[in-house]
Amino acid sequence: MSKAKIALVTGGSRGLGEDMAINLAKKGLNVLLTYRTNKAEADKTVGEIEKIGQKGYALQLDVADNQSFDAFVDDVKSVLDSHFGTSKIDYLINNAGIGINAPITETTEEQFNDLVNIHFKGTFFLTQKLLPTLSDGGGIVNISSGLARFSFPGYSVYGSMKAAVEALTRYQAKELGARQIRSNVVAPGAIETDFGGGVNKNDEGKRTAIANITALGRVGIPSDIGGVVAFLCSEDAKWINGQRIEVSGGMLV
Repeated sequence: MSKAKIALVTGGSRGLGEDMAINLAKKGLNVLLTYRTNKAEADKTVGEIEKIGQKGYALQLDVADNQSFDAFVDDVKSVLDSHFGTSKIDYLINNAGIGINAPITETTEEQFNDLVNIHFKGTFFLTQKLLPTLSDGGGIVNISSGLARFSFPGYSVYGSMKAAVEALTRYQAKELGARQIRSNVVAPGAIETDFGGGVNKNDEGKRTAIANITALGRVGIPSDIGGVVAFLCSEDAKWINGQRIEVSGGMLV
């Protein structure tokens, strides 16, 4: 019996990341997930992974703090050895993020820097630091957004950072191909989570507007996304590389 592969999911304790972690476990993967502040939620997700029959573990990480990445990688190596009995991860899912809605005229430098550090700089350098721990033949899944393709007022920096991540993904696919590491992007549309203050879940006016511009006629839910990420972390997706998969129900098609 082959050993279960391991996926590392940043921001895997809640929302989309939680659903990704659970779907990865359903695919037979063990999951190492990160959380920023809420250990209780992370431990709950680990419990769900273990109910499925896979191993799970949660580590604290603030993706905005790239100075902490060396210590985090050391923690990953220690947990891989002690809890999973291996020295490598097979898949890295760069999911952790925040949403800030502010018009161009009102965006502060602090907001700009927060979004750059979390969504682009963090993704770039965390991946760089983890590459020696990522198995040859493994994969990277970067989480982008429909907002990298279409535009809604207030998301200029967020959408720009996600567009940067999409470009980075293609470069990763090119440069890591010699190691047979695939890199792809999943770009969710509007999903009803607590992300960005939970407007897609609680604002009925926005929910109606989203439904009206979505071919399938509703707002997305977390379970629409996790299975796609899990698919990309499987042998079924072994020939998909450098691609952007939008999972939006057909928003603004």
